[in-house]
Amino acid sequence: MTESIVLTIDGRSVEAEVGQTVLEAALEAGIYVPHLCHHPDLRPVGACGMCVVELEGAENPVQSCTTAVTAGMSVQTATERVLRLRCLAVELILSRHPAECSTCDKYLKCELQSVKQYVGITEELRVRKHPQPLPLDDSNPLYLRDPGRCILCGRCVRACHELRGVKVMSLLRGGRETKVGTAFDRKLVEAGCRLCGACVEVCPTGALRDRDELVRGKSRRAALVPCRYNCPAEIDVPRYLRYVKQGDCSAATAVIREKVPFPLILGHICDHPCESACRRGQVNGPGAIRDLKRYAVEHDDGAWRERARREEPTDRRVAVIGSGPAGLTAAYYLAKLGHCVTVFEALSCAGGMPRVGIPEYRLPTEVVEAEVGEVEALGVEIQLNHRVESVDALFDDGYEAVVVAVGTQVGHRLRLPGAEAEGVHVAVDFLRALRLGEPVSVGARVLVLGGGNVAFDCARVARRLGATEVHVACLEPRDGMLANDEEIREAEEEGVSIHPSRTFTQVVAEAGRVTGIACLEVESFAFDDEGSLEIEAPEESKHVLPAETVIFAIGQRPDVPESWELETLRGGLVKVDSYMFTTSRDGVFAAGDAVTGTSSVVKAIASGRQAASAVDSFLDGSGDIGEELLPLERPGPWLGWEDGFGHRERCAARLADADERVSGFCEVALGLDDQAAAAEAQRCLQCDARLRITPVKFWGDY
Repeated sequence: MTESIVLTIDGRSVEAEVGQTVLEAALEAGIYVPHLCHHPDLRPVGACGMCVVELEGAENPVQSCTTAVTAGMSVQTATERVLRLRCLAVELILSRHPAECSTCDKYLKCELQSVKQYVGITEELRVRKHPQPLPLDDSNPLYLRDPGRCILCGRCVRACHELRGVKVMSLLRGGRETKVGTAFDRKLVEAGCRLCGACVEVCPTGALRDRDELVRGKSRRAALVPCRYNCPAEIDVPRYLRYVKQGDCSAATAVIREKVPFPLILGHICDHPCESACRRGQVNGPGAIRDLKRYAVEHDDGAWRERARREEPTDRRVAVIGSGPAGLTAAYYLAKLGHCVTVFEALSCAGGMPRVGIPEYRLPTEVVEAEVGEVEALGVEIQLNHRVESVDALFDDGYEAVVVAVGTQVGHRLRLPGAEAEGVHVAVDFLRALRLGEPVSVGARVLVLGGGNVAFDCARVARRLGATEVHVACLEPRDGMLANDEEIREAEEEGVSIHPSRTFTQVVAEAGRVTGIACLEVESFAFDDEGSLEIEAPEESKHVLPAETVIFAIGQRPDVPESWELETLRGGLVKVDSYMFTTSRDGVFAAGDAVTGTSSVVKAIASGRQAASAVDSFLDGSGDIGEELLPLERPGPWLGWEDGFGHRERCAARLADADERVSGFCEVALGLDDQAAAAEAQRCLQCDARLRITPVKFWGDY
């Protein structure tokens, strides 16, 4: 048990722990003592002269950050002599500081400005050295170094040495000048910097700061740990990557499963917004976060089940319409809360678009079935081949709440002359028939209209079905296509040709059979104020792209029967309250693509989680669907120096050979092997460690 003592600060009786400094005791008691070189996570050095106080019986003022408390000590923090010494200390700092210091960026919280205001310096100093402006160093992809703002407090150096153990930053003395830098003035990455941001976090003046474009307009957490907070489900990415790095895939899987019930599906086909936001991407390529998720789950031993949440039965019944990611996610969490859940699926198999809309070569059937099995293992009943015609009938059967999660299962067909010709297909129907084992055939020359992932799925399937020529044509320019870069790249490797910036005017047919698509080359397009598309395409650019099979992949919409009596929006989307996911009918909720339009699996999962919480609240529960599958650890701040850390390249994806791929439906992405997974996990910057640095309080906070 920690021993405590009592001392007096400014006439107040203050209790402190033995070993604390006077400054720590004062700040904990809510008594502000100005300071600049001090930081609660760093060893005190007493260099700035700002935290001086007077002790009863002592001849001279002392540095409160290096003076230990003693029982009965009497401290005065604002005597005339102390205030004068602080004023001199501030003036000394300002004398070598930029003249424009008083006009700091309003977004930058500067401790020097706070101290200056507290001390009471409001006028420009009469004597100022006006040092020559020092150039801004913007060579680092994540941070800016602004030496003109530096006050040589040494906090950044101590953070680099004491907190992280990287030791690349030092106070360098050359002649009469002292500066913060690296040995031989090397750039941070070249010096072995781990890019952890600890130096930036503790800098009191913005001499080291995050690049504006990476943090401006974002919350602190979203800016500093963007991989986690750009994920719709907020999976704790740095945490599970640490476990992969340690070789503990079971723990990594537990972390992932705290937020999502289908980690292996996501490990195969997630559109990985975490990677798009990864700060490592600013350096030399983002972490292969999706592939590491797949690796962890494929090496999981299932130990997370021992800690899985399972509440006592509530006898409250919930119906879920649709067995896609949103519906099954809602069912999964509601079942964990003890509710009795039945899922109604119109098709002959469960899984929604991952099961019937994503080709086997991207997402094997056994992966989907295994994860659907985890839902069923909770006692969720899935009724297949059951199309719900009436929501009222569900309530009449005793269900107290209904979740509509039907996805977007109806594909669009452009209203073009000849669009009903033989050989013209709609993408959703085409892919669904294939996955359900129905006969599907294409001609030798296939043209897919659309530029998203679904369009490229159709194109790549057509190659596997024997088409010798496959083309994708879309409205967007090449660099504006909606498909993932990897989808486009892999399709091109398989022989798919791309025709960007095209608009379509007619399906050309002979004897009722499609022979091609008449197109115009698009110079520009935009949507007007009413949402109508305006296209500039000169008539003289008209041409025909020949095809024996045409597949429309231009979007999808939900199938919501009028008999359900739900209010819908443009495109047939179900109208919901954006916070509670409630619809126009009491007791009916909606989630997933039926609400948002076609999006991603991880967004559908996040939506399903929110819907489950809302339904539980409706059923008189707490709405808390969280679970802890692994005790929350607090890893130490130490990283250590690693030669060449900033130059570690992203591991290349292992893919089946293109010729082998188009010969059948074998899996294309082969995942990471042990060596690649370990190397890729090592590349993580562990950005979340920065959030564990104690935030500094300013004068106004006390």
